[in-house]
Amino acid sequence: MNEIRLTTEEKQMLSGEQGRATQKAMQILVALGNIYQAERMIPVSSVQVAGVSYDNLGEAGLQFLAEMADGGGKVRVPTTLNPAGMDLKNWRALGIPAEFAEKQARVIEAFTRMGINPTCTCTPYLVGNLPAYGQHLAWSESSAVCYANAVIGALTNREGGPSALAAALTGRTPQYGLHLKEMRLPAITFKVSASLTGTRDFGALGKLIGEKIASTKSIPYIMGVSAAGLEQLKSFCASLATYGGAALFHMPGITPEATQYDPPANAIPITQADIEAAIESLNNTLPSQVDFISLGCPHLSLPEIADLARLLDGKRVRKEFWITTARSTLQAANRLGYCRTIEAAGAKFAADTCCVVAPIQGRFTAIATDSAKACYYASAKNKLKTVFLTIDEVVNLAVD
Repeated sequence: MNEIRLTTEEKQMLSGEQGRATQKAMQILVALGNIYQAERMIPVSSVQVAGVSYDNLGEAGLQFLAEMADGGGKVRVPTTLNPAGMDLKNWRALGIPAEFAEKQARVIEAFTRMGINPTCTCTPYLVGNLPAYGQHLAWSESSAVCYANAVIGALTNREGGPSALAAALTGRTPQYGLHLKEMRLPAITFKVSASLTGTRDFGALGKLIGEKIASTKSIPYIMGVSAAGLEQLKSFCASLATYGGAALFHMPGITPEATQYDPPANAIPITQADIEAAIESLNNTLPSQVDFISLGCPHLSLPEIADLARLLDGKRVRKEFWITTARSTLQAANRLGYCRTIEAAGAKFAADTCCVVAPIQGRFTAIATDSAKACYYASAKNKLKTVFLTIDEVVNLAVD
């Protein structure tokens, strides 16, 4: 096996000449590059780091971050964070224990000491970490990786938390996988003949395709989708990544690289009945059993919050209702008056976090959401029953 070639500066990082944390970071990247037989390192334009919630990190993860910060680690490119385990300001109102809050605060402190922007969002492309077509990245949130590769046409592998942090501290990543043009070719075609509207339908489509490619990790070429906006695409990316481990897809007329490829032969059909069956598979309890409602997986955009304010105007929710979004999106929504309307209805904003990474196991019995990804983790991680609805139906259930 050939070892990865390093530049003079990269060798200095590896030897420890640029500090202990930089050395550890380069050791991680060299090991990764050698495993995947990368020929060289390449510069990255931005980094997005997952593994932020103390619920996932634990004490060992927190110790690693503290050691990197104590070792003088400083980011060399713009770097943002995935959601934390709590709203960093309003955690008490959301029922987060003080002991957890203290440990989560230590996690954020370690990241910020390294110069990382604590955006705490799974949609970095909505809060300023917006790459350009063709740029190399080192992102780790699965839905954001899929969105960056497919919708934007940037190039990133799905990094783990440590490898993303290592890329941030060095400005480098090994050139393998989706950083290579030949690794971005579609291998399977899907032909959609269903009518797709909101985020739930696109989430169901992502679940369907994801389950069909999960064993092979084939890059899908998806025909028949005539239109898809940002909100539908972020829902689709989240679902496709969750159920299929996919980091890239091509969709003619929607994604920028699709015109570069011919669709692989022998298309698999996806019908309206298939979409409806996928939706039904995530409804495994009665709506009357729902005691928790969550919207914002991935984080809600400002237009989605505006729509939610319209739906909740003058109404009153009767269940615990979380709206998860980025802090900067929440601030914009507040300036526009949306928060006042939503909070008057009794719903709660949970910035910086989401229902996937917050420590909610044991607090609730069943969740209603428009997110197929949220359904997956609600069941697998938090042992909740799920009701999978459109946003309008979620609101109707909340106020019924």
